[in-house]
Amino acid sequence: MRIVIAGGHGKIALLLAELLTGRGHSVIALIRNSAHAPEVYATGAESVVLDLEQAVVTDLAATVQGADAVVFAAGAGPGSGAARKYTVDRDGSVLLAEAAERVGTRRFLQISAMGAGLAPAPGTDEVWAAYIDAKTQAEDDLRSRDLDWTILRPGRLLDSPGTGAVTLAPTRLDRGDIPRADVAAVLAELLEASNSSGLTLDLIGGSTPIEAAVAALAP
Repeated sequence: MRIVIAGGHGKIALLLAELLTGRGHSVIALIRNSAHAPEVYATGAESVVLDLEQAVVTDLAATVQGADAVVFAAGAGPGSGAARKYTVDRDGSVLLAEAAERVGTRRFLQISAMGAGLAPAPGTDEVWAAYIDAKTQAEDDLRSRDLDWTILRPGRLLDSPGTGAVTLAPTRLDRGDIPRADVAAVLAELLEASNSSGLTLDLIGGSTPIEAAVAALAP
């Protein structure tokens, strides 16, 4: 498959690119800064410099053209203000989904967050509340489109080594941790599976091997 990853220099994206190229797939990573290209290249992927906050849909569609799938792994990141949660986490996903629709790339995986779809608790930090709201709006937009989408909501992300075992469910789970490496591995399995379209999935650490957890999803 030919797969485009938005947010291609992110930690999960780099891990995912390496997994996918190792399986023989062709990966195009969208990055904002050309200085990040060597890290992308080291994964076996190709990089394209394209800033989602500045791009128009025709630019993005030209890059997505011919892809079998796209993955939205972009995010404003720690230290960014509330406004960029909307311009990156929401608007970037909307732009990528519109581009995918335009060129007929149906498979779309979106990395969201646990808590999306729920109102933030009273007293929640303004930036975190904006992040959850932006992710919620991005999910709602994706669900409205004629795409074979899957939304993945990982728990608190860790940089520890992956365990290869998770809890993956189309229902809300209690909050938990998940290594980024395991998130990437789940995404790689979902891209090759045919049974997760139209599902919104919570993901935390667990005891089920990743391949089995994905295979167990209802078709």
